[in-house]
Amino acid sequence: MTISVIRTFILYIAVMLGLRLMGKRQIGELQPSELVITIMFGNLAAVPMQETGIPLINGIAPIITLVFIEVMLSAISLKSKRFRRFISGSPSIIIRRGEIDLKELRRLRMSMDDVMEALRSKDIVNIDDVETAILDTDGEICIVPKAAKRPLTPEDLALSPKEEEMPYTIISDGRIITDNLNKINKSEKWLMGEIKKKKLAIPDVLLANYTRDGKLCFKKKENNN
Repeated sequence: MTISVIRTFILYIAVMLGLRLMGKRQIGELQPSELVITIMFGNLAAVPMQETGIPLINGIAPIITLVFIEVMLSAISLKSKRFRRFISGSPSIIIRRGEIDLKELRRLRMSMDDVMEALRSKDIVNIDDVETAILDTDGEICIVPKAAKRPLTPEDLALSPKEEEMPYTIISDGRIITDNLNKINKSEKWLMGEIKKKKLAIPDVLLANYTRDGKLCFKKKENNN
């Protein structure tokens, strides 16, 4: 029993490290080669996990090999556009200037139901409102509405709003994030002073963000007792 737990833990770490080396992506955003390798990871890890008689290296070595292959393919893809198209394919325009490309749909083996479902997912119910639709290599359909159907932007109204910047989280769940404090050139002494002004203590703070304009915003923990 103990051996099975240890083997499972080691294989879990190996698979997680392999996926981390492949980069941060959601399952729906994986390229074909990445999806194949992800599926193979699970199969390779499952066999030595269930069969304790199989050496652990028999599961880890293929995982390392697959990671190496994926890293090499990614490196080559960055340098060769032709190779990248061979591995990942290329985007396909299925609606151009408001006209549906039926030939392209047949090549992709897509039905009009598939297209309409993609439009509805983008809050578009009328296909006549679409100027361009592109099927990306990850299977996601990018929709460009016609100019008259696009939402207004500040630029359309000749406005110049301030650029927003992500705030720095300096306290999360009662813990000070020192790295972010250093990025805003503030000390823990300054932070403690600000907290005392709010008549709080560090453990009482669920979240504290420091905004671009120098504002410190606190979110207090709720007392459920």
